[in-house]
Amino acid sequence: MNQREDTGTDKGWRQGAACVAALTFDVDAESPVLAEGRRHAESAMAMTHQAFGPKVGVPRILQMLKDVGQPATFFIPGVTAERYPQMVEQVLESGHEIAHHSHTHRQAVHLTLDEERRDFDLAMKALGRFGITPKGHRAAMWQPSWQTTSLVAEFGMKYDSSLMDSDAPYLIKTDSGTVAELPPHWSLDDWEQYAFLPEPRLGEIIQSPTIVADMWINEIDAMRRHGSLFMLTCHPFLTGRAGRLEALRRVIETAVGWGDVRFTTCDALADAALADPALVPEPLVPTVVSEDLYPDY
Repeated sequence: MNQREDTGTDKGWRQGAACVAALTFDVDAESPVLAEGRRHAESAMAMTHQAFGPKVGVPRILQMLKDVGQPATFFIPGVTAERYPQMVEQVLESGHEIAHHSHTHRQAVHLTLDEERRDFDLAMKALGRFGITPKGHRAAMWQPSWQTTSLVAEFGMKYDSSLMDSDAPYLIKTDSGTVAELPPHWSLDDWEQYAFLPEPRLGEIIQSPTIVADMWINEIDAMRRHGSLFMLTCHPFLTGRAGRLEALRRVIETAVGWGDVRFTTCDALADAALADPALVPEPLVPTVVSEDLYPDY
């Protein structure tokens, strides 16, 4: 059996379900805009556009999750936690998981190892002020370095959700311990559906929520047949808008109605993956290319 498959038994990561769904919300707020340059703080349009997430989107999402009775994981950058402490407390009071999402939302692939480690540490300290010990990490813009999973283990976390070479959990062996990888994908991210911001140009699309909901429902339905992980990533400044939130509610209620989809937090999913006897830890091996074949343009 392929190491990333699951028999569907209670011992596997799916724990008997046809498919596992993880609802995740990246509460980026202003951080991805500022990561493009602090000059963007001068743009009242850009800053307020992003502030909608923690101010309006998160409370709406928390109420929707309460209505449908499902858990979620909120990935919150350190600077966002520091800027919106009441929002962090609201998520905690609602009983959902809060996880590590860098400190500044700068892309790890563009940082030195020391810079990335410092960013990790600052975020850990920011969340720690709320009594939070994050169990997992998601790289900003899903742009990890080849060292990111090692840092995840080094900082005592058990999972990462940044790599895209599977649609099921797998285990990564690092020098600091084993990390469960919970793979996301662009097609299950609301950024590619709804993000429009003229300056800085972080997106140029505003899709119909009906089309998005239909796409996600089709995907999770297919994943039931393949025994996959439905790792949905939404951003409160995007999906927190009224019509989009109702589309997400429809996706969740449809999947719940099937009766064979298990909703869980990333923390609990990582525990299930780490306990799955069919999953064998393997190192993450960087891609090596020949200079003769691929010049650096």
